[in-house]
Order: sequence, then C-alpha cells, then structure tokens
Amino acid sequence: MGYIKAEEILPAEVIELIQQYVDGRTIYIPRKQNHRQEWGKSTKIKQELSVRNEQIYKDYRTGLKISELAEKYFLSEKSIQRIIRENRAVDNK
Repeated sequence: MGYIKAEEILPAEVIELIQQYVDGRTIYIPRKQNHRQEWGKSTKIKQELSVRNEQIYKDYRTGLKISELAEKYFLSEKSIQRIIRENRAVDNK
C-alpha cells in the first residue's frame, strides 16, 4: 500500500489538528465500513489457500503424518493441525 502526502489532499487546518496528536509520524486511516472488502476478495489467494488446505487434508487422509505435511508444505505442525481440524469439521457436516 502506498501513501499520499497529507499536503496534497487535506486542508492546512486538518493537518494542524492531526499534528497535535501525531506530529511527523505515519498513521493508518482505515476505510469507511461500507467501503471495506473482505480479505482476499481482490486476489485469488483465498481460493489458492483453500485448494492447498484441501490437498493437505487429502494427504493426511492417505497416511502422511503431520510432521511430514509440515515439511512438505513449509508450515508449522500447529498450522497443519488447524487445517486438518477445520477440514474434518467440514467433512462431518
């Protein structure tokens, strides 16, 4: 995410007011609630992670151990356990 100089978009009075709180520091101003996007909506990463997680669960069900999955997918064993738990819950629905 890039940044825009405050002087380019804000009136001097607003800049002076902000400087009373954060003089010279970088701050993040969040989007308005109605303009926010769900995480991963503008990219394919959410779908890619879903496919990866399904493959992890499939590999687990075919007999790979958690430690082997962690090494294969470059994830921690805790992450593998969470993925298996979440996919197992989906299977049991």
